[in-house]
Amino acid sequence: MPSLEDIARGTVAATAGLSTVAAGLLYYGQNYLIYPSAFPPGSRTEVPTPDQYGLPYHALELNTPDNVKLQCYLLVQTKELSLLGVTSIPVNPETTDDDFAASRPTVIMFHGNGGNIGHRIPLARVFFAKLRCNVLMVSYRGYGLSEGSPSEKGLKQDAQAALDYVKSHPILSKGPTILYGQSIGGAVAIDLASRNPASIDALILENTFLSLPRLVPSAIPALGPFAFLCHQKWDSASKIHLIPPSTPILMLSGKMDEVVPREHMLGLWELVQQRESMASTGTGMKSSPLRRSSSSSKETSTEGVPAAAIDPRSPSKFLEFEHGTHNDTCVQPGYWSAVAEFIASLGDPVAVSSDVS
Repeated sequence: MPSLEDIARGTVAATAGLSTVAAGLLYYGQNYLIYPSAFPPGSRTEVPTPDQYGLPYHALELNTPDNVKLQCYLLVQTKELSLLGVTSIPVNPETTDDDFAASRPTVIMFHGNGGNIGHRIPLARVFFAKLRCNVLMVSYRGYGLSEGSPSEKGLKQDAQAALDYVKSHPILSKGPTILYGQSIGGAVAIDLASRNPASIDALILENTFLSLPRLVPSAIPALGPFAFLCHQKWDSASKIHLIPPSTPILMLSGKMDEVVPREHMLGLWELVQQRESMASTGTGMKSSPLRRSSSSSKETSTEGVPAAAIDPRSPSKFLEFEHGTHNDTCVQPGYWSAVAEFIASLGDPVAVSSDVS
């Protein structure tokens, strides 16, 4: 019969063994955990196309700086769109389709870490048909029908290739460029804006995080003690201050997010406030942060959806959706009206008149 000492030694050895396995899983297998591009099943082979939703589009192949081919979707505006529920815009008869498209904002969409761009077409439809924006849907490397394997370094190059395409396009380059990022796509957008401060006109961020190492303890509690081994950083917290204070940021947070705790979005919002406060003082010293309103604020347009920045000097906004979870915040009441109002604040009269909720 083993002694208590033998049992204790065995327990310690088993614990050490499990710890080693956990550490190895995080360090060597984290790309599979962070970028589950094959989930749900069929995501690497079955990619819905915009025409299945009645949307005209171009199948766009982007080549990245390291020669990876990305299979993206490009939706370019025309004066007349034969779509159900489309926002109609009065246009001078002499205006060409190219001139019209050039006058519209272009939204570059960066999706979350699961599925593919085809699963986000309903969101693109709102931007395209309701808000009359041009839309570039980026398919990361290793996702959908794109080549390669996903990584932080690779996705940064994918995002840069998308922005370079828009900024060199004879039509799209003439209008404002807006980045829209959900979850890890928000980190992609923040990084891209921080490296191209003069090229981005606005950001819309939904349920994203301060950094991946800070997210590990809550997302995968068993691996929390080994978060320091996470080499996929996506450290958005360190990059917010690199985005010019004059660049508006709309932050949309689901209060019931079960993947990214709300403290991450609140933490990013605090950094956005500090960025603007330091700019307003002109001293580099922090001033009092812009206050968040309560749900009874006169700026609240939908019950339970508070407008966070009540200082009229602030071009940025934070909104929290009472019942929003990680994947359904974008369908919460008031979400798209907030997006429309934000785009309208950039000087777009079409967004003001669009009928979205």
